[in-house]
Amino acid sequence: MKDIQNPCWGGQLKVKVRYLGYIGNMLKKREDEFELSEGASLSELLNKLGGIYGEAFRREVFEPGLKDVKTGFVVTVNGVLMGQLRGVDTKLSEDDNVILMTLMSGG
Repeated sequence: MKDIQNPCWGGQLKVKVRYLGYIGNMLKKREDEFELSEGASLSELLNKLGGIYGEAFRREVFEPGLKDVKTGFVVTVNGVLMGQLRGVDTKLSEDDNVILMTLMSGG
């Protein structure tokens, strides 16, 4: 787990993030768990991922300040496409499952 001091104190919420397809290969991992401030949005999570995984993530997946992920990538929150929610402004809740994946894979 990343950034977990005490998951029950301080207005924090825990979210699980899974990486499928190209993103998983790029990051060399399949999942993470993060603690965010209560009321955090999807953009805050994506910004945090950009800070952790650096320039490659920001170049390929999400740049801070943008209102969507880069072309070819999809984000779901609890199985619902972020575009069917409030996009990157979607508020996250305790135990949400976020999936980042490529729109198409193969070759």
